[in-house]
Amino acid sequence: MRHPATKNLPRRAALAGLAILAGCSAAFGGDRRLTLKPEAGLPPETPLAVPAPDDLATGLYELKPSTGAAIPGVVTAEGGRKTLVLIAPGVEGPLSFLASKATDSAPAGAGVLFKAEGPNLKIEVDGELLGVHRVDRETKPILYPLLGPGGVPMTRAYPMETVAGETEDHPHHESFWFTHGIVNGVDFWALKKASIRETAREVLAQGPVMGRLKTRDDWLDPKGAKICEDERVLTVYETKAIRILDFDLTLKATEGPVVLGETKEGTFGVRVASSMDVDKKKGGKIRNAEGIEDGAAWGKPSAWVDYSGPVGGETVGLAILNHPGSFRYPTTWHVRTYGLFAANPFGGHEFGVPGYGEHTLAKGESLRFAYRVILHAGDADSADLPRRFAVYAEPPAASWGEVD
Repeated sequence: MRHPATKNLPRRAALAGLAILAGCSAAFGGDRRLTLKPEAGLPPETPLAVPAPDDLATGLYELKPSTGAAIPGVVTAEGGRKTLVLIAPGVEGPLSFLASKATDSAPAGAGVLFKAEGPNLKIEVDGELLGVHRVDRETKPILYPLLGPGGVPMTRAYPMETVAGETEDHPHHESFWFTHGIVNGVDFWALKKASIRETAREVLAQGPVMGRLKTRDDWLDPKGAKICEDERVLTVYETKAIRILDFDLTLKATEGPVVLGETKEGTFGVRVASSMDVDKKKGGKIRNAEGIEDGAAWGKPSAWVDYSGPVGGETVGLAILNHPGSFRYPTTWHVRTYGLFAANPFGGHEFGVPGYGEHTLAKGESLRFAYRVILHAGDADSADLPRRFAVYAEPPAASWGEVD
């Protein structure tokens, strides 16, 4: 029998498990009213993370708006703070929810799930493959494949697989990755035997609304000596018409000083599907937040860049948004008309932009790099990227109240 608090929630969401996060609690003293006030409205399927009251139990909630269908939300407790994560519908003004604790368990396949596949992890959204977190490559962890809405491959298969019609240059461009060309003089960008090795992995959340994976990685020189380490958090949201991932990496100088060298060869990279390449002249298009297009966008600082083009006869796009809390926001971009798409704040003189050169971390210091990746149908205009960036950079004001 369903709990009264879930009677208006779609069954897929209402049956979601309270074991989404370790330490979920069933205790809850009553319903709450949540009001959101986005300044410029919200596009459809917008992930939001808003502060939650300290006395709100972690786990799954039914969020019932004044009109329309109820949606699920998840309260998490990480880093000593409670946060409500939800996928908000498109609205032009304030949005108010009645938040009620849900109590049922999740059916198989609901939400975002991580599934072991040998040393790797498959990532599924409502039973559909989004991608595979791979640690079986020689030099670095990657995501491959990376599939957009409808299962469209958004990144090149080479060198993991050979697909007719694809370009086969730059074998170090492995789908979706994070490296850098000069770290204490060592090249982690090209295939030169330096490597990044995952040393720890934890699924922080999975189920309705989102899945969240945290990993730790050692950066090793060609002789196996550790230079530094990173902590990565990948969050995947349970959306349908669009796919949204947040990638947040903290690079730590654990062994001694770390010098991140000035080079265009870096840093957070994607190699788009070959049919999307601007150079193919089949409709591929690069556009940044300032409206600069194609080859002219290379090396420019910008809050976001979109790369769109045809895949399987349909126009699709991949956008990368740079969070304002990320190092050297707005980042400069190593984005090429042949398909490379990388955020790199260390291009310096090669990009011709002052202030983006070499950077040194003293032992014990760290840097944060944060991005939202959006896989969408259509071109950049279709994705409503200015508004999507606005709510990623600064979530709408949220207020909580008691319900009589």
